[in-house]
Amino acid sequence: MASYFDQVNETTGVLRDRLGSIPEVAIVLGSGLGAFAESLSDASVLPYDTIPNWPAAKVVGHAGNLVAGTARGRRVLALSGRAHFYEGHDLRTATFATRVIGRLGVKTLVLTNAAGGINAGFAQGALMLIDDHINLLGTNPLIGQNDDRFGRRFPDMSEVYSARLRSLAAEAARAIGLPIEHGVYIAVTGPSYETPAEIRAFRTMGADAVGMSTVPEAIVARHMGLEVLGISCISNMAAGMLPQPLTEEEVIETTGRVRGQFIALLEGILERL
Repeated sequence: MASYFDQVNETTGVLRDRLGSIPEVAIVLGSGLGAFAESLSDASVLPYDTIPNWPAAKVVGHAGNLVAGTARGRRVLALSGRAHFYEGHDLRTATFATRVIGRLGVKTLVLTNAAGGINAGFAQGALMLIDDHINLLGTNPLIGQNDDRFGRRFPDMSEVYSARLRSLAAEAARAIGLPIEHGVYIAVTGPSYETPAEIRAFRTMGADAVGMSTVPEAIVARHMGLEVLGISCISNMAAGMLPQPLTEEEVIETTGRVRGQFIALLEGILERL
């Protein structure tokens, strides 16, 4: 049986052959945020199930396509959907795409997600730049024997989300008149939504938004030396903040409503890289 490193390399080789030139930037598109992939010019679409070893993305709002194209003069690799820990994948599988992106030679990774708003000052539909994160998954994608071909045993996490990229993103938001939030993202396993008591605890810990993805990918990306930017769409207010239950339909409705702003922000960031 091929080792994990060999599987990553096999997939990397296949994508090099299919993509031709190596994209400068990879963007992982969270729930309901896949419209950006549809906006790319000169696009090539590779369904995940046609890529060897690539994990499936079967959650509502995730198309399950790898899209290579151009936006604002940049070659971009857009991942329309991701594998989640709560689907039963281990974290090595959930971060397989990130490993391939790193081995391809992509230097910049933008991670996006739909998140629940914990900060009462955030409006539903707001876009938040992730300044830092809290990992409450109960595990870490780097647990196990380290493969030095990927990165060092103990990677520094002092600045997971690049200050340079956050500054460029804030500048891009100002240029289009888009209010932008900053905050701390806390990752939980899901798939159940959080309880009101958990949200109160997370707020006490300093979290501004909560979700079920992104953090493992960010850790692996930094392990491999990629520069990372994180963007959350506050798709719903977290449990207990409004007198109504949480549903995935609300998430998809909100992300659909802000698609134009989201695409404009990503294009503005690409322009400034």
